[in-house]
Amino acid sequence: MNRRSLDSLNGIVVFVRVVEAGSFVDAARVLGLSPSAVSKGVSRLEAHLGARLFRRNTRSVTLTTEGELFLERCRRVLGEIEAAEHELADAGRLPRGKLKISLPLVSGLILPVLSAFMREYPHVQLDLDFSNRLVDVIEEGFDAVVRTGVPADSRLQSKRLGSHREILVAAPAYLDAHGVPQTPADLSAHACLHHRYSSSGQLSRWAFPQENLPPDWRLPVTMVSNNMETLVYFATQGHGIACVPDFTVQQALASGELQSVLGDCIENASTFWLLWPAVRPLPPRLRVFIDFMSANLFPGSREGSPPAEPTKARHRKSLISPH
Repeated sequence: MNRRSLDSLNGIVVFVRVVEAGSFVDAARVLGLSPSAVSKGVSRLEAHLGARLFRRNTRSVTLTTEGELFLERCRRVLGEIEAAEHELADAGRLPRGKLKISLPLVSGLILPVLSAFMREYPHVQLDLDFSNRLVDVIEEGFDAVVRTGVPADSRLQSKRLGSHREILVAAPAYLDAHGVPQTPADLSAHACLHHRYSSSGQLSRWAFPQENLPPDWRLPVTMVSNNMETLVYFATQGHGIACVPDFTVQQALASGELQSVLGDCIENASTFWLLWPAVRPLPPRLRVFIDFMSANLFPGSREGSPPAEPTKARHRKSLISPH
């Protein structure tokens, strides 16, 4: 930053203080400067911009149209500088205090990472709410939430954590007894275990390409649950074929307890997002939580795989639509 830029920044500070104080004299008192120094600072800024910012008379100063436009940007710039100063001041502080977090019902994916976070940051207390319902982050007092879907609330900031895809699985004993389906249409003769969204009550769609399916084709509904781990359990017990996120069955597939069915026929993938209120500066406890989850939930490029050993690390009412 050159000398001219520094002079402009100082002029911006003086300009904003004059607006807030309502006069050059009162602004000078706040800044610890003389009134003439404040007046010269504003004049230099106006000369640099090539525009008048104030209408001056013996009794008061008022903003010009250009001054009103410039004020909005100046406050934003000074706010960013102040936030950066707070963040640097907080950098050396030990993260502590409570975090209220809303999480989806996929504990097998998230719990190992949360456990590692608690070991790494023992002075941060976690208040965990596991639910797939729509939440209003700000109204309900959450510090952060993890959800799938598309972030849709301008009051929130977001960070992409990783993606996964859905796959069909069944126990080898079930497939030995009932046969292995070769096409999606073959599922009509099988027991199908379905996931139901808690928020809407609708069944999760098994996203097959529709062009190869008979008209009015429907999947059998043998069992329904709003909990993925329940579906995985019943699939391992040989009760049918389930459509579940890949990360929920990695170990069962590796051990041979479950088998993948119909390969890549399912055309459905989802992304996990971490969202938090758009406030600055972020408390150190929230900043380290965001960084830790981002580094460890779907580490590296292995999105959709189970967590590795963790490392250190327009306005709408609804937060995000799970479906």
